[in-house]
Amino acid sequence: MNKNTIINKSIRRFFRACFLSLVLIYGTGSESIAQADIHFSQFYETSVLRNPSLTGVFSSDYKVGVYYRNQWSSISHPFETKLVSAEGRFQLSEMSNDFFSVGVLGFNDKAGSVDQRITGIYPAVNYNKSMNPEHNSYLSVGFTGGHLQYSFDPAKATFNNQFQGGRFDVNLPSLENIPFAKMSFWDLGAGINYNTSMGPDNNVTCVVGFSGYHFTQPKFSYYQVEGITQNMRFNGNAAMGFNVTESILAQMHVNAAFQGTYKEIVAGGLISWTKELAEMKSFTLTGGAFYRMADAVIPVIRVKYNSLAIGVSYDVNVSTLKAASNMNGGFEITLFHTGDFTNKGMAKKMVCPKF
Repeated sequence: MNKNTIINKSIRRFFRACFLSLVLIYGTGSESIAQADIHFSQFYETSVLRNPSLTGVFSSDYKVGVYYRNQWSSISHPFETKLVSAEGRFQLSEMSNDFFSVGVLGFNDKAGSVDQRITGIYPAVNYNKSMNPEHNSYLSVGFTGGHLQYSFDPAKATFNNQFQGGRFDVNLPSLENIPFAKMSFWDLGAGINYNTSMGPDNNVTCVVGFSGYHFTQPKFSYYQVEGITQNMRFNGNAAMGFNVTESILAQMHVNAAFQGTYKEIVAGGLISWTKELAEMKSFTLTGGAFYRMADAVIPVIRVKYNSLAIGVSYDVNVSTLKAASNMNGGFEITLFHTGDFTNKGMAKKMVCPKF
């Protein structure tokens, strides 16, 4: 084994040890604050994690889908996130314009050489109060309560005590006190959202909302002692959709998240072209781009046939890390199915057709 190979392996082992050290810091009992939320580039598809009062705010009766994200594979072990979600909405009665929405979202996030995992499940409920039926105006209030589990694989950790004479020996003792490899806690979030339509034919739709998460401010610690406190996260969302022509729809989205000293602001737009086909079927092609402030440019393409849609996006990294990442960021793919319940005894009155 040549000298360069030994140096490269030593560097990789060093960064693995640094990563585990950061994990173990969760158990030191310090007063530090943690920021550990996952995030997505196609944020408009993850209502429960963005604002629970957006649950069920779409033009069909139900929506189910899957989500996959792979990030930073060009410079380290990739961050992989898998997500499934389902949402549905129900009209309260034939005499009421109000709706009740429910949803559930589950995800698994894996990062780093020691396979740090975050597994979460978030059910959500949302009440949509009709404010002005003529303009499809609704005030929505939603809540979500989730269970989170953090874990890592101690068997994949390496330490400097296992390097002897410039070589790594897995049989050498680490001389480290490995803590519990799992911790879990409950989480709570809530949000409010207002959507309305305007224009001569209500062909312009606007949505604006605000939400908060981690009201329980859970403590992170693999040592089962007082650990790092997770900051509450506050999220603002706004969007507008309007018809350019009968077959072309334009959308603009802004999403802003603030958590302690961290912030993430994403803004951009999408253009959709729809072709009506025979037998009540349709084909929609959507393209656009978003910008995550000081981080990435995100082109997006989405194809929808009838009730099935697939979306693909890629983060082109433009942050200070672009030299190391070669401008590579995160790849995402989404697959969603929307539809109406077969037994529709009541007419659809809640309308949010642009989103």
